[in-house]
Amino acid sequence: MNQEKEEKHILSLMVDNRPGVLSRIVGLFSGRGFNIESLCVAETADADISRITLVTCGDMGVIEQIKKQLNKLINVIKVVDFMDMSFVQRDLALIKVRAKPEHRAEILRITDIFRGRVVDVGSEFYTLEVTGDLEKIDAILGLLKPMGIKEIARTGTIALPREKRK
Repeated sequence: MNQEKEEKHILSLMVDNRPGVLSRIVGLFSGRGFNIESLCVAETADADISRITLVTCGDMGVIEQIKKQLNKLINVIKVVDFMDMSFVQRDLALIKVRAKPEHRAEILRITDIFRGRVVDVGSEFYTLEVTGDLEKIDAILGLLKPMGIKEIARTGTIALPREKRK
């Protein structure tokens, strides 16, 4: 039996910056049983347009169906699948880690290695900011976990296409 491989796809949607647009897009996904693994929305340089970056999973048939359905929505201006091109992606994580005196130097060393920043210092916890690809975020979380992670907040993936090289 021929089964296509399911892969993660990062989709970028340029949409009208209007109330209800995000709700219609999410409704399209839930109504058809598609999952959204991460979702980021923000206004672009043009205040009338927002960029929605979402990560979903499926075989090529499912992804094509998703893109066609998204393009049918009236407030969707453009849909781009970053898997078809070279792109830059980043995630942001804020990590609150237990800062016992015997672990503080190690936490700072790990944060420095991963080019992160300490954005808040308390008597019991440090809050760290780390940006990078999913593997980088997962790697630092793996190193910090034994010290005691209290909370994590992640943005989800954001992405832009790379410029074409001459």
